[in-house]
Amino acid sequence: MNREIVLDTETTGLSPATGDRLVEIGCVELINHIPSGRHYHVYINPLRSMPEEAFRVHGLSDEFLADKPVFKAVAEDFRAFIGDATLIIHNAPFDMGFLNAELERAGQGRLTNTVIDTVMLARDKHPGARVSLDALCKHYGIDNSRRTLHGALLDSEILAEVYLELIGGKQVSLALIAETRVSGADAIATRTIAARRPVPLAPRVTEAELAAHAALVAKMGDEAIWSQYAGEGHTAAAE
Repeated sequence: MNREIVLDTETTGLSPATGDRLVEIGCVELINHIPSGRHYHVYINPLRSMPEEAFRVHGLSDEFLADKPVFKAVAEDFRAFIGDATLIIHNAPFDMGFLNAELERAGQGRLTNTVIDTVMLARDKHPGARVSLDALCKHYGIDNSRRTLHGALLDSEILAEVYLELIGGKQVSLALIAETRVSGADAIATRTIAARRPVPLAPRVTEAELAAHAALVAKMGDEAIWSQYAGEGHTAAAE
């Protein structure tokens, strides 16, 4: 099972080194590149005032965040949700920088998960093109009309669609659906072997037709492909 977490954050500014803090985390779980329906979402009290520039981006005010938990109170739940899954992040250095700064401030270790940066994926796939999330939505025809303001969970949901397109689009989804599904130790095969009929059908080929066919095959010589089925005519005709 390939488990990935599409992740996004909102913050009070651009750099944890200058005192900016996380205010929102949104995560969407993918299993074999397909959304599982599970997600993680939390608002965080940054214990500092919200700059006007940041408020215009995500609309999270001091008043709204005042009664929300601090990061330390949610850190364990967050880490439990992501586990050791690969993280899918748009402009990963930004989000990882804030997450690791908050974890260190909370007395926890930095994240060691594998990270896939969709900005880098997009630049490799579309050299020279704009690779913002909005630009990629427009390129792939993904509806982002709900994105009037930045929001961590909504952006994660949109990024999951963009990520699927970047790694191959709907063909990936269709191929994965056709794979064997595993539940615990039991595998459900995606194809079955046809069983023989318990009571053979009545023959549809007459004895005269079988004899004529056998004579024709004999004239073709031993190398003829029909020779491989010599003697099977009666059986095949009756099934």
